[in-house]
Amino acid sequence: MSDQELRKQVVEACHVLSAMGYLAGIGGNLAMRKADRMAVTPSAADYFSMKPEDICILDIHSLEILEGERSPSVESGLHALIFRTRPDIQASVHTHQPVASAMALLNRDIPMVSGEEQSELGEKVPVVGYGPSGTGMLVSALKKKLRPDLNGYLLRNHGIICGASSMEQAIRNVRLIEKAAARYISESISTNRSPGVSAPVIHQALGSLAEYRKI
Repeated sequence: MSDQELRKQVVEACHVLSAMGYLAGIGGNLAMRKADRMAVTPSAADYFSMKPEDICILDIHSLEILEGERSPSVESGLHALIFRTRPDIQASVHTHQPVASAMALLNRDIPMVSGEEQSELGEKVPVVGYGPSGTGMLVSALKKKLRPDLNGYLLRNHGIICGASSMEQAIRNVRLIEKAAARYISESISTNRSPGVSAPVIHQALGSLAEYRKI
């Protein structure tokens, strides 16, 4: 796959995730790898107007900009860490999707229950310790939690990051995580185990759960 094809796939994925409401404003970022290079979204960019030429090409070891005129995402280090640690992962997605992000605020792991969830993501989506966005502290916090059998992580007080062998599956994984987060909150309510979230988030969770049951 050429660098141009990588860039195109990243842009298309941005449009899909934005339409789903998983990239809040200019928040969130995506990356795809090719050997020791990765295509990553630029910093502070509008996803709906993004074009392939806006995507940056970086070295996954040094984060040196190899191609592109714009500044790469401040979270490039997170994606590069996943690619260096997990050669089987080809696409990495960081989102601010509503229900899973609520779980990140609550500091609660999300258990994976269904066969598809466990097959694609592992037994759970664990919480990574807090680190300010775009810092080495956050990269170090993720490094401590990375496991070969887990493909998704909650970034405490922030959002989620997950990987997959393709961008199509990475998008599917963020949907699976949102579904699991909604189910966790819904079941906590039905069994009188307070998940510790506000009423608006609870309503969002229930709405998301109803939507995903149609899939």
